[in-house]
Amino acid sequence: MELLTYFIDIFMHLDKHLSLVIQNYGLLTYAILFLIIYCETGLVVTPFLPGDSLLFAAGAFAALGALNVVWLFCLLVAAAMAGNTTNYWIGYFVGPKIFHREDVRFLNRKHLERTHQFYEKYGGKTIIIARFMPIIRTFAPFVAGIGRMTYARFLSYDIVGGTSWIGVCVFSGYFFGNLKVVKQNFTFVILAIIFISILPGLFGYIRHRRAQAQ
Repeated sequence: MELLTYFIDIFMHLDKHLSLVIQNYGLLTYAILFLIIYCETGLVVTPFLPGDSLLFAAGAFAALGALNVVWLFCLLVAAAMAGNTTNYWIGYFVGPKIFHREDVRFLNRKHLERTHQFYEKYGGKTIIIARFMPIIRTFAPFVAGIGRMTYARFLSYDIVGGTSWIGVCVFSGYFFGNLKVVKQNFTFVILAIIFISILPGLFGYIRHRRAQAQ
């Protein structure tokens, strides 16, 4: 319970926590952000890590001069690409052995099935669309590996998706994160970002349940 409370506090006060990281670690902040984005996209067991909101907050601090926005963009694109590539190969080599098992620890079966359904509907474009959807983006490359999508095809979609995701989130924070109204209501803005990012998945779930009910 304490761990859950800690994570909630990080999400709710992301600007304050990131400010402390920058003050205490300086240039190492880039490495910390790289690691978080890499793990959020590269490890199937860590979909709970902050993604969109963290990128927005990092962009806002770059606008203040605490971080270099060009370095930030390039490093985090690299992190997102490396994470998805790792996730793809884990799915490629390990996924088929566990996809049909029900007793795999640390792997949410429902999230895996939901991502699989997403692929059934959108195909390879899922790699791009999923970048903007928490949880789905963590499982999308894993399922692509399981489905034996060729790496060249996967990479072509991932370059577009990863660059777009990092660019939209970081530069949104860079240009809008330090507006007075945003700074005064940063927690609400973060909650709004999280809510907006889960809306597509929520609508998809509602449609799926309605279809089952008919």
